[in-house]
Amino acid sequence: MNIKELSIEQFTKFVNASPLGTHYQSLNYALLMSEYGYEYELVGMFNEYNQLKAASLILFRKISGRYKYGYAPKGFILDYFNKEIVKEFSNALVDHYKKKHVVFIKLNPEIAISELDKDSGIPTYNWNYEIKDILKDSGFMKLKDNLYFESALPRFSAVINLKNYDITKVSKNTRNKINRAKQKGLHIEDAERSGMDILDSFTPSDHDNEPFYFKDLFNVYKKNDMVDLFLVSIDKEEYLIDAKRLFEEEEIRNNKLSQTLTVSNMQKDINKKMDSDRKLVYYANDVREATEMNKNHSKVYVAGALVIKYHNRIQIILSGYNRKYKHFNPNYFLHHEILEYYKDKYEYAELGGITGDFTMANPYRGLNKFKLGFNPKVYEYIGEYDLPINEKLYIKYRSNGTLARLLNKKNIKRK
Repeated sequence: MNIKELSIEQFTKFVNASPLGTHYQSLNYALLMSEYGYEYELVGMFNEYNQLKAASLILFRKISGRYKYGYAPKGFILDYFNKEIVKEFSNALVDHYKKKHVVFIKLNPEIAISELDKDSGIPTYNWNYEIKDILKDSGFMKLKDNLYFESALPRFSAVINLKNYDITKVSKNTRNKINRAKQKGLHIEDAERSGMDILDSFTPSDHDNEPFYFKDLFNVYKKNDMVDLFLVSIDKEEYLIDAKRLFEEEEIRNNKLSQTLTVSNMQKDINKKMDSDRKLVYYANDVREATEMNKNHSKVYVAGALVIKYHNRIQIILSGYNRKYKHFNPNYFLHHEILEYYKDKYEYAELGGITGDFTMANPYRGLNKFKLGFNPKVYEYIGEYDLPINEKLYIKYRSNGTLARLLNKKNIKRK
């Protein structure tokens, strides 16, 4: 079987029909990456009955001279359990791209090989694990598994079944923070492209070398209604009204507890009074803050997120919040509201990557704790593979450090 270039219609139809279809394997992503120095091809393999059996978007970038490497984001679209198809497709790719001076093709299939226990991180492997042997037998080289975020795309992902999402099922800590956020006048809005500047101000600066990447992404995916931008702001008047109401209600409760203590020295009553004292201080601070905020009439944004929509799922690909308003718990409110917004429209929500380190020493422990608080399923993907096309050059570039420098995450342009 031979590799053939596919029309946009052929490629899109095949990918859309596959359970492995993803927005990374789309013309939208190809057009986005072409803005960042990548060439691309939409290729496929047909059987003797002219049936398309495998397809992929492959991005290409120069290594040196006339040589380049390929990248199939989220892997090829095919039946990975069909050993014959996998082997024939890999052989056909080698034959086809050796003539085009491609040294290797990198892929990271979206194949979940295990589900991790959310407390211990212990994996329970499934039948997809067998695909590792199929890929190995077909000439693919397994790269070292990463524990954190060393690779182009995360190896571990937190996924929520939206049909079952319910605030009563999230962790107590997460639920409390969402409820506190609702008391502070927070509101979420579906924003236009102009809101990207606001979102940029909340997000880490690790994409400063690509300042327009997410704006370009928004433009490319918005044409097909595949992306939404959400912003969270504070209704300062509502915040002040709620803060005063909560303070007054707690003050009444506190006075009653004070009266109770004049005739009772039971520990449970003392504990209730101490808890009420803490709440009074908390609500009093809210009243002062809300009063001060209302002196300024400009709108205050505190969080934002970009969400990709693809078939039956959504993916939060970027989110951030203003650290100045961390005590508002805006990130918890933002994620909860997004999940509520989509729960009747889509089946699954990807909260994005987490790490495979569930120990106290994990430098990303806060990120893990935040996402796990929403009670997702945690999946481990099969990892990264290389398909050597020119084996001699591939070995040479690996041994002399060329590939390590070339594929440094900072140089991969937001895969």
